[in-house]
Amino acid sequence: MSSAVLSQDTEVGGSRDVWITYWAFAIFYAVLSIGVVFLGRATPPPRPDVTATQAAAWFEQHQWGIQFGFGVLLVVAGGAAVSNGIIGYFMKRMSSGPVLAYGFIAAMGVGALPGFHLLLVCWLTATFRPDRSPEVQYMLYDLGMLSYNGSLGCFTAAYAVLAIAIFYDRNQIFPKWFAYISIWQIVTEVIATQMWVYRSGAFSWNGMITFYIAVVVFGLWIACLLPIMRNSLRAETSTTPALYSEVVSR
Repeated sequence: MSSAVLSQDTEVGGSRDVWITYWAFAIFYAVLSIGVVFLGRATPPPRPDVTATQAAAWFEQHQWGIQFGFGVLLVVAGGAAVSNGIIGYFMKRMSSGPVLAYGFIAAMGVGALPGFHLLLVCWLTATFRPDRSPEVQYMLYDLGMLSYNGSLGCFTAAYAVLAIAIFYDRNQIFPKWFAYISIWQIVTEVIATQMWVYRSGAFSWNGMITFYIAVVVFGLWIACLLPIMRNSLRAETSTTPALYSEVVSR
């Protein structure tokens, strides 16, 4: 009887709300991938070394996919906040303290504006009135891609505070090796600065070094993060201290 009670008291699995947020994280990135890859055609990115007429023709060719795919992404864009929040949840459980968790959430939240939303707005604006002058569409073409692939500072700060939090953590919430993958994210962000200079080649926004290596590293980061969070959540028990104490009104 006592062993059964003990087993019940230390039930493994984590709270339901965190599990819901975890699956919302996974679903958001799945929808995001479909929207930017198969519909919006932002990944792989179109060529930067095109003329204004070619950029306008590209928008005309992919008008339906951009309008539908990016329209859906505007609806689910709040999933980015949920995704940042669950990572912040685990960071707050680290012994490195909550300040780094708040820093991660803030940096990713600010970075989502130029690194995600601006692309959607620019390309939806370009396809909203196809009769705009090619020069205007050309500007929206460049602005969308440069903001999407070239918004660097906020994400660099986010990955840096995440790596620091993992290194200083003594609760073993995330494995130490994941901090090194986060550092590689910083490296790819720094290298990506060159896309603001080159319009063709390995350092352009569709280049092997500035884009495709970054995509591989980011894909690895996400592929590792999902099982890491799942394992950390499963490791929580009914005896795991709550992040916030419940206030009982009298």
